[in-house]
Amino acid sequence: MGKAVKVLPRCMEVRGAKVHNLKNIDVDIPLNKIVGIAGVSGSGKSSLALGILYAEGSRRYLESLSTYTRRRMTQGERADVDEVRYVPAALALHQRPGVPGIRSTFGTMTELSNSLRLMFSRLASHRCPNGHYVEPSFAVAAMQEITCPVCGEKFYGPGAEDLAFNSRGACPTCGGTGVVRTVNEAALVPNEDLTIDEGAVAVWGTLMWALMKDVCREMGVRTDVPFKDLTDKEKEIVYHGPAEKKHILYVNPKTQQTAEMDFTYYNAVYTVENALSKVKDDTGMKRLERFLKEGVCPDCHGTRMSEATRAPCLRGIGVDEASKMTLDDLIRWVKAVPDSLPEEMRPMARNICESFLDTAKRLIDLGLGYLSLDRASSTLSTGERQRVQLARSVRNRTTGVLYVLDEPSIGLHPYNLKGLTGVVDDLIADGNSVVLVDHDTQVLRHSDYMVEMGKGAGAEGGTVIAEGTVDELENNENSLIGPYLTAEAQRKTVRGRGKKIGGGPYRRTRPEVPKEDLFSNGRIHMSTDQIHTVHPLEVDIPMSRLTVVTGVSGSKNDHGAGESDPRPRGGYKGRKASGSCEEYRGKRDPPGEADRCSSHRHQRAIDRGDLCRRSR
Repeated sequence: MGKAVKVLPRCMEVRGAKVHNLKNIDVDIPLNKIVGIAGVSGSGKSSLALGILYAEGSRRYLESLSTYTRRRMTQGERADVDEVRYVPAALALHQRPGVPGIRSTFGTMTELSNSLRLMFSRLASHRCPNGHYVEPSFAVAAMQEITCPVCGEKFYGPGAEDLAFNSRGACPTCGGTGVVRTVNEAALVPNEDLTIDEGAVAVWGTLMWALMKDVCREMGVRTDVPFKDLTDKEKEIVYHGPAEKKHILYVNPKTQQTAEMDFTYYNAVYTVENALSKVKDDTGMKRLERFLKEGVCPDCHGTRMSEATRAPCLRGIGVDEASKMTLDDLIRWVKAVPDSLPEEMRPMARNICESFLDTAKRLIDLGLGYLSLDRASSTLSTGERQRVQLARSVRNRTTGVLYVLDEPSIGLHPYNLKGLTGVVDDLIADGNSVVLVDHDTQVLRHSDYMVEMGKGAGAEGGTVIAEGTVDELENNENSLIGPYLTAEAQRKTVRGRGKKIGGGPYRRTRPEVPKEDLFSNGRIHMSTDQIHTVHPLEVDIPMSRLTVVTGVSGSKNDHGAGESDPRPRGGYKGRKASGSCEEYRGKRDPPGEADRCSSHRHQRAIDRGDLCRRSR
C-alpha cells in the first residue's frame, strides 16, 4: 500500500482570541502570503497581529531552546487565546522602534560602516609613523608588517576594528560621540539681580553645600550686593577662583548654631565639572543638564574618529569623508574603488565592495539614499528607523519565518511605497509569510488576503467584520475599507477641481482662502541655516491658517516645521536663535529682552501663535 502524502498546512489557525478587546474570535491567516489587517484605529488590528501571531510565534520559538539559553532571554507570556496552530517563528517590526543610543548612526544601524571600515583597512593607502603614505598591498589582510619605501619604517596597518569610532578608533576627546559637554557659564547665575547670599549662584544651592557662600565671602567676594554690581575680579573668583582652603564660622540657618571649620573653595564652574565626573545614572545627569551646553568636538570636528582613524586614504579621501556622503553618492564612489587599485588587488576589492553594495541596495529601494552614514540615529524619524529594520530583515534571507509589520508605511510618501512593496514581495519569494497592519490603501491593495477588524474602536471593535481577497472586500457590504480600496484602484488624479476620485467629484471640506488674503492675519518668517539634508531656507508661514508641509520621504518636511522651532531657546524678533533657526519674526511683539519668562509663559506665547509650533 502506498505511503500517504502529508499535506502541509496552508493557514495559521487562531481560535478563541481574547487579547485586549478581541471578542473570542476565530480566524485563519494564510501562510506564505501577504496578509493585510485593516480596520479603524483601536479595532484590534495590532492585538491580533502582535498580541497573538507574533507573541505566540516568538514564544514558541524560544521554548524550543534549551533551559540554559531561555534563562538568559526575556520571554513573553502566553497569549490569551484558546489555540493557535501552525504559527511559524515570528519577527516583528514595530511601529515605533526604540531610539538608539548616542553612539549609534545610520551606518552602524545598517552595518554599512562595517563594510566601509573593512574597505579602508584592506584597500587604502596607510600612513607610516613618519607621515609618509604607502601604496595599497595585501600586507594588512595577511597581518604582515608594512615597510615604508621613503623612510624604511616598519609598521602594521590598522584592522577594521581600529577604524571603529565606537571602539578603538574613537576620538579620545569626545569618546566617539562627536560632541563635548562644557559648562554653560550663563546658566550658573541665571538672575544677576540677586545677591550671592540670596542664591544668585544657582549651582551652590543645587549641587554644593550652602556654606560655599561663606567660603566665597572669605575669598574676598561681597555676598550681600547684587551679582551684577560685583567687580570683574569678584566675578572671576566666583566663576574660576582657585581651590583654596578657608577657615569659616558657619551659622546653621535653622538652629542658629555656629561651628568653626576649614573648607576648600569650589568655584561655580568646578562645582559643575566635579559633579559631572561623578554622574552614574540619568537622574544625576538631569540635575546637571541645565548647567551644561553641547558643542562639536574641537578635535574630531564631529566625525567621532581619532586622528589615526582618519589617516588611511582611499581614492583621495578618508573614512570620515566617505561617511559624510549620502548613500546615493557613496554607492557611486564604492563602485569605482576596485578599478582604482593595482590589478592584483581588484578581486579582493570587488568582494568587499559587493558586500557593501548588496546591503545598500535594499536601503535604496526603501528610499533611504539621501542619508549619510555618519547621521546620528537619534535624528532619524520613526519611519526611517522602521525601514532600516525592514532592510536588515530582508538582507538575512531567512525562510519559513512570519514577519509582522506594524504600519510599515508610516512616514513614507506615496511615491516611495513601491520600494516597500518590493521588499515585502522579496520576503514572500524567499518562502516567508508576511502579516502587515496598515491604513494605507495602496499598501493594503498589495495584499494577497485581507482581514478587517471592527466595526468601531475599543468595546465597539474586536471582531472580524470581513475577510478575503482585495476584490472580495471591495464587494463586501460589511467592509468599511472596501470603498476606499475601490477608490484607490480607480484613482487617476486629484489635482484641480472637478476631477474624479472613485467615481465621485472632488470636493473641499473647508472654504478656500483667496491667495491675496493668505497673509491677512500676519505671517511667521523663518530663516534657517542647514538642518541635516535641508538647505538654508527663507519661508513665510501664514498665521491663523492651516499650513501643510509635504514632500517625498527624505525631503525633510518635518525638519523645516519641527527642528527649526527655537521655543524658549530664543529666536524672537531681532535676536538670533541658538538652534538651527536663524530668525523668527511674528505679527505680535514677543516678550522683551529683559523679561525673564518662565517656560510656561513661553508656552502660552507659542500657543497664541507667536512662534512656530512643533508639528511632530
